[in-house]
Amino acid sequence: MYSIWKRLVKKDASLDLNERISQAKNLKAPDHIAIIMDGNGRWAKKRALPRIAGHHEGMKVVRKITKLANTLGVRTLTLYAFSTENWKRPKPEVEYLMKLPEEFLGTFLPELIEENVRVQMMGDKTALPQHTRLAIEKAMLGTQNNDGLILNFALNYGSRAEIINAVNQVLIDAKSGIIDGNVSEEAFSNYLMTGGLTDPDLLIRTSGEIRLSNFMLWQLAYTEFWFTDVLWPDFKEEHFLEAIEVYQRRSRRYGGV
Repeated sequence: MYSIWKRLVKKDASLDLNERISQAKNLKAPDHIAIIMDGNGRWAKKRALPRIAGHHEGMKVVRKITKLANTLGVRTLTLYAFSTENWKRPKPEVEYLMKLPEEFLGTFLPELIEENVRVQMMGDKTALPQHTRLAIEKAMLGTQNNDGLILNFALNYGSRAEIINAVNQVLIDAKSGIIDGNVSEEAFSNYLMTGGLTDPDLLIRTSGEIRLSNFMLWQLAYTEFWFTDVLWPDFKEEHFLEAIEVYQRRSRRYGGV
């Protein structure tokens, strides 16, 4: 059995993309994959283009990876689209980033509905421009009955703020008598923005950076990490498959043996 498993997950350069997809589908795909999509600005700079060109190109990659994740049977794909720290970037870049959800969802929403993808968002909606918020709410409403892949955008999201907000809500509920006694890890997880979702099995970060950047600090406690030097706009289906193939070769022991 081990030799069969090893052969199935072996990366073979002679296999084409479809054959590798077929092999990957023979093994358990990660239920939840989280991606820190990094390197858009550097991709543009290397080509003497404005930074927004990198963000536009990266949007096309989101479409391809979403389709492949759905094909492989991934249940949740969480994409770190805009952090609470990203407001510090130049105003024109922030304004363009706030237009991207509207552009992406306006273009691909019919395809997402057809693919049975359900759109969700985690983050602070209140600080988003109205046009950004309305585009996301429209997509969430239009896909709410889909039961395939959950495409979860982390938008205006910061993990420390998420945890602090959860703690404050626990204190409020304890004071009002909604909860009584100690709070378990499972109960606390339901106070987070990912309540109802499983924790990520695999984290992918592109562009060669090796840090979490205030992303899902609680949820990533036992997640497998995969880092690549590839910039997000250059990230292809083959890279995504490679991350999954590496994941499928790993043994997850959760502190055991």
